[in-house]
Amino acid sequence: MKLNRRTLNIALAAASLGGLLPATALAQKKIVLGFSQVGAESEWRTANTESIKASAKEAGIELKFSDAQQKQENQIKAIRSFIAQKVDVIAFSPVVESGWETVLREAKAAKIPVVLTDRSVNTKDDSLYVTFMGSDFVEEGRKAGRWLVEKMKDQKGEVNIVELQGTVGSAPAIDRKKGFEEIIKADPKFKILRSQTGDFTRAKGKEVMEAFLKADGKKINVLYAHNDDMAIGAIQAIEEAGLKPAKDITIISIDAVKGAFEAMIAGKLNVSVECSPLLGPQLMSAVKDIKAGKQLPKRIVTEETIFPMEVAAKEFPNRKY
Repeated sequence: MKLNRRTLNIALAAASLGGLLPATALAQKKIVLGFSQVGAESEWRTANTESIKASAKEAGIELKFSDAQQKQENQIKAIRSFIAQKVDVIAFSPVVESGWETVLREAKAAKIPVVLTDRSVNTKDDSLYVTFMGSDFVEEGRKAGRWLVEKMKDQKGEVNIVELQGTVGSAPAIDRKKGFEEIIKADPKFKILRSQTGDFTRAKGKEVMEAFLKADGKKINVLYAHNDDMAIGAIQAIEEAGLKPAKDITIISIDAVKGAFEAMIAGKLNVSVECSPLLGPQLMSAVKDIKAGKQLPKRIVTEETIFPMEVAAKEFPNRKY
């Protein structure tokens, strides 16, 4: 006990001389960020999680991390837990778009700012979150559609498309479908024969593609997958059906993860639209700005491109995810 008092007296004396105490107190006051992740359903999501964890460490931000395992109820529980723990900022990638009003109002009432990363929410009151940072999913769908229209511009007759959608009700699934359809509807030769969720996973992508092939077989000209993992699962199904992926069926997907580049280099995937998961540095910068009282734009868009098969080998060494 005496030692503690003596230590305290020394610290107080130093503080009176403009010394150690304020710096010590500051060092102990780390920003605490509560982050709820969708899950680990894909290569993309794993890279996204790694980016957030590494960036928090580098920024000196204490991260309380929760994996929702693709269930909205788990995310709501995690956000309520962050509110109870009185974290400084809450960030999350919503599993689905709707059903967040109540818990976001609870965060607002507790005066804890909220940042949306990668996916947005559907709410009438946009004061419930500070900013949404991530990709423009509608534009990703448009990029996929534009690439297809250009690729098939000289083709006579119908172009039959099957679509592997992402998780039902999720922002990327809704928007990637919307953007793609917006572009292809200008030409009646493009027809979506079947569209079903593959839940952003390889296993489900393979399973649904098997069903598509059984139903429509050789009628299918194009596969449009909302992410690379589903496309990679579907490639396996196409090969098992005795067809050549990227030749017999043109394959378009989104994310541009390393697995997609490997598939393109192997000649099994035609194109992947980029969607960067490396949001960690951007998120930590936003968290620090919020704590410093700075005004953030309501929407922070990630800049991205598109990678056709022809550039895959050259670009592959530059890929970080």
